[in-house]
Amino acid sequence: MTGTTANAGRPGMAGGLLIRPSDLEAIRRHGEEAWPNECCGLLLGNVEADGRSKRVTAVEPLANEREESRHNRFLITPETFLAADRSARRRGIDILGFYHSHPNAPAVPSEFDREHAWPFYSYIIVSVVDGGARELDSWTLAEDRTRFDAEPVVPARED
Repeated sequence: MTGTTANAGRPGMAGGLLIRPSDLEAIRRHGEEAWPNECCGLLLGNVEADGRSKRVTAVEPLANEREESRHNRFLITPETFLAADRSARRRGIDILGFYHSHPNAPAVPSEFDREHAWPFYSYIIVSVVDGGARELDSWTLAEDRTRFDAEPVVPARED
């Protein structure tokens, strides 16, 4: 697993994304199951008390709701996002970000990804080549929306 570059574009959030290995494995499996299409899902949890790190406490796989171009695009509808946000808040957690796969492509955000991303959120991308998960990296969008910065992926203890 990579994604260890400091996130210089996100002052105060350079601590990284703390996530359990089992959750990373679940993301990889979801990518493999969806291949040759893109998978997608949510990263749920809380910002740590230090204000620098996000701790993922749950990964929620979602259906790719896109009708066409599912091999290189995914869609989470506003209705699905709002329902997930309400559910998370009832459980005392927040949506920290999203994950999706890049079938037969690197785990690097595309220009399309940048145009549709929001600052603050973490974006995990897993490369799935010929049905097998490969590299996995996390990214955050710079406040000025001009680029993604690598976000450290920090393995958290299994509870």
